[in-house]
Amino acid sequence: MTSAFQSKSRYQMDMCRGPLLRKIVLFSIPLICSGILQLLFHTADLIVLGRFASYQALAAVGVTSAITQLLTIVCLGVSIGANVLVARYIGAKERSQVSRSVHTAISFSLLSGIFLIFFGFFVSRPVLKLMNTPEEILDMAVTYMRIYFAGMPAIMLYNFGSAVLRASGDTRRPFYFLVIGGVVNVILNLFFVVVCKWNVGGVATATIISQLLSGLLVLRVLVTSRNACRVRFKQLMIHWNLLKSMLWIGVPAGLQSACFSFANLWVQTCLNKFGAEVLAGNTAASTWEAIGFLLSTALGQALVSFVSQNYGGKQYKRIRRSIKYCAVLCVLVTVVFCILLWLFKENALGLFNKDPQVIAWGVVKYRIMLPLMFACGLQEIYISALRGLGYSVGPTIVMIFCICVLRFVWLLTVYQLNPTYPMLQLTYPFTWAASALATWIYMRMALKKVPLYDTQS
Repeated sequence: MTSAFQSKSRYQMDMCRGPLLRKIVLFSIPLICSGILQLLFHTADLIVLGRFASYQALAAVGVTSAITQLLTIVCLGVSIGANVLVARYIGAKERSQVSRSVHTAISFSLLSGIFLIFFGFFVSRPVLKLMNTPEEILDMAVTYMRIYFAGMPAIMLYNFGSAVLRASGDTRRPFYFLVIGGVVNVILNLFFVVVCKWNVGGVATATIISQLLSGLLVLRVLVTSRNACRVRFKQLMIHWNLLKSMLWIGVPAGLQSACFSFANLWVQTCLNKFGAEVLAGNTAASTWEAIGFLLSTALGQALVSFVSQNYGGKQYKRIRRSIKYCAVLCVLVTVVFCILLWLFKENALGLFNKDPQVIAWGVVKYRIMLPLMFACGLQEIYISALRGLGYSVGPTIVMIFCICVLRFVWLLTVYQLNPTYPMLQLTYPFTWAASALATWIYMRMALKKVPLYDTQS
C-alpha cells in the first residue's frame, strides 16, 4: 500500500526497509560530491578575484573567510535538528508531525535569516576591526560581509530545506541544485568582476544570487511534493514545542562547530610564526586533507538520517547495523584516501607550488596527520549516531572537551616544551584519538538504552 511515507518519487528512500549497505552508499555519494563541489566553487571565487581584480580584493575576501565558514558550519549544525526530527516522524509514520516539523523548520530558517541580515549589517565593521583587518582593505571586507549577510535567508532556506529532503532519503536533488547554483555563481563572478568591474561586491552578489537560486529550487521541491513533507505557504508557522526539540539537537551541534573553529584559530595563530614556506606547505596539504574529511562528514550526515528514521520506525536492529556499516565504510575510504594521497604526495602538493621546501613541509604534515585520520572520521560517525538517537548536549560537551580543551592544553604544555612545526601538528591526531574513544564509549552507553529487538515489523 502506498502512503505518504512510501512515495513513488525516485529521489526518496525508505531507510527502514531494504538493503541497508547499498542505501547508505547511494545516500552518501551525493553528499560527498556536494562537499567537494563547494570547495571547488569557493576556490573559483578566489581565482576570479586574484586574476581579474586586485590583490587587495583577494585579501579582503580572504579576511572574511573565517567568519563565513563559521556561519556555514553553524547553520549546518542547527539544521541537523530538523533532519533528526523529520526523519524520526517519517520512520514512525506520524504524518501530521512530519508536516508540522517541516513547516516549523522552513519558517525558522526564513525568520532567522532575516534577523541575520540586520545583525550582519551592524556587526560586520566592528568584528573586522577586532580581527585587526588592515585599513586598506577594511571597506572592501565590510562590503563583502554585508552583502553576504543579505543572502542569509537564502542560505538558511537551502540548508534547512536540504535537511528535510535528507530526512526523507533525498540527497540527489540538493546536490543537483548545488551544481546549478555553483555554475551560475562562476558565470556571474566573471560577469560582475570582469565586465562590470564590481570586484568584491561582484563576487558577493554572485554568491547570494546563486544561493537564492539553490534555495528556491529546494523550496520548489517541497512545495510540489506529494508526501507529508509538502510545504503549504498558508501553513508556514512555528510550532514552538517542535522548534524546541529541533534546537535542543541542532544548537549544540552548531555550538560544537563554532568551538572547533575558535580552537583552530589558536592553532593557526601558532602556525603563523613559522614563516611563509611552512604556511604555504601547510595550506597545500590542508586543501587535500579537506577532501578526506568530507568523506567522513558525508557518512556522518547519512548516519544521522538512517538512525533517526529507523529509531522512529522502531527498527532497532537496523540502527546498530547502520552504525557498523558507516564505521567500516569510514575507515575503509579514509585509509584508501590516505594511502593514495601519500603515494602521490609530491604531485598533489606540487599543484599548488613547485618550491621543494614548500612541498617538504607539506610532506611533514602528511607524515603526522595521515596515520590517524581514520580516528577523525570515526569521531564523526559516533557523534552522528548519538544525534540520530536524540542525544546532543552530552556528546557536544564530550567533543568540546576532547577537541577544544585538550587542544588548548596541548598547546600550553607539550607544545611549549618543544615549539616545533611537527609538535604543533601532533595536536590534531592526539585530540582525534581522544574524541574517537570518548564518543565510542558514550555511544555504547546510549545503545544500551535501545531495545535489542524490533518492536514493529
